[in-house]
Amino acid sequence: MTSYQPGQVVYIIIRNPHAQDVANVQQAAVVQNPENPDELSLFIYETYYPLTEEVAVYSSAEEAEYAYQDAFGLTEMEGYYG
Repeated sequence: MTSYQPGQVVYIIIRNPHAQDVANVQQAAVVQNPENPDELSLFIYETYYPLTEEVAVYSSAEEAEYAYQDAFGLTEMEGYYG
C-alpha cells in the first residue's frame, strides 16, 4: 500500500449514495482515524472513510480523471450532460 501522510490531499472516485449510477472525482484529505489513532482515514463530505487498498486513491485530479475515463468511458462532465 502506498504511504500516505496526515494532511495530504488526494483524489478518489466516489459514487453518489443517492444515485449509484453517478460517480465523480472528489478531493479528500488523509487524516488520523479518530477511533484508532494508529490508522489513517479519508475525510470527505464530513465523514471518515477507511483508507484501505480497496479504495482507489490518486495523487492528482488529472490522474483520477484518467482513471474515471478508463472506468466509465467518458469524462465526468460528459456523464452529467451526455
